[in-house]
Amino acid sequence: MDQAATGKFITKKRKELNLTQEQLAQKLGVSNKTISKWETGKCMPDYSIIESLCTELKTTLAELMNGEEDDRSIHTYDNEQIVEMMKEMQDLKNAKITFTGYILMIVGIVMLTLSQLFGGTEFQDFLSGFMLGLSICQMVIGIFIVSRQMANKNRNK
Repeated sequence: MDQAATGKFITKKRKELNLTQEQLAQKLGVSNKTISKWETGKCMPDYSIIESLCTELKTTLAELMNGEEDDRSIHTYDNEQIVEMMKEMQDLKNAKITFTGYILMIVGIVMLTLSQLFGGTEFQDFLSGFMLGLSICQMVIGIFIVSRQMANKNRNK
């Protein structure tokens, strides 16, 4: 699966149907910026919308994933397998992001603890304060990442 090829194919099919990015976005219930990201290969359509995209573009899921018409394609896919594979890939990406959030929180707690060990001279006080500030930032970012991922997970259910 080549994101760039898929993006070019989405652009081609959209233009064949004389649709603007805005028109396609309205039909799918997404923003025109989302369509732009797909077409430039920056990201792939979400598994929950991929079948609607194929319907609007009058193409098959296999053609969309291959980035070419069926008559030139050497790949064959089952639509359910493709959607399931995309869901699993997105779940893995989300798990990685959530894991990163937890790691940031843990490192923040460790740095918070270590910041309490320093002190005495001006430099040590500076280092202690710096570590304290950094640890609080890491924990806040970690909490934000984890809470955002949980909200997205609940929204997708």
